[in-house]
Amino acid sequence: MQVIKLKNSPYDANAYLVDGSILVDVGMDAVSIILQLGKYTRQLKTIILTHCHYDHSGGVGEVAKAFGAKIAIHEEDAKLLGNANASAASLFGEKAPSIVPDILLKGGEIFGGFEVIHTPGHTPGGICLYNQVSKSLFSGDTVFQDGSFGRTDLYGGNAQKLIESIKKLSALDVNVMYPGHGDIVASEANEQIKLSLMMAREYSGI
Repeated sequence: MQVIKLKNSPYDANAYLVDGSILVDVGMDAVSIILQLGKYTRQLKTIILTHCHYDHSGGVGEVAKAFGAKIAIHEEDAKLLGNANASAASLFGEKAPSIVPDILLKGGEIFGGFEVIHTPGHTPGGICLYNQVSKSLFSGDTVFQDGSFGRTDLYGGNAQKLIESIKKLSALDVNVMYPGHGDIVASEANEQIKLSLMMAREYSGI
């Protein structure tokens, strides 16, 4: 599996091009992402959003149109995309984009070689993507490097559900983790996920 991390600003989410055909998250700067994608692929088929927040989804409409790609997102977050508060667009001083997803996910599907794992807590419809062959996890804003985890104080956030989601991830065999922000975790990913679980429990007192 070939994964290319596209360059985004420090305030933006990570965007990952997988095998030239799947883009996991987009970020806010559609123009930059379109230019970068043009260097690597002309075969982009699907954009999978790990959740509805604007720093992950803001540019998705333009990118999808430029490549004729379909947009996939969990059904619980699909209905939040057009709400400036629920999508956190208002935090960036932006209006919620008008996006109509092509594919609504529920969790449990095998999609593009990935198992779709519903991981609510950061948002109601957050997802992670796990490839069993490469043991790779795209963790969105559920867990990050060094034991960090997604915030739960935004619209639809739930600390108990986030802990349950991280516990689910801790049972996976992960070699490489591709988080929604920060650095790729190329070693000891399992241990870092378990650390995130411990930290989330301590932080929430659950």
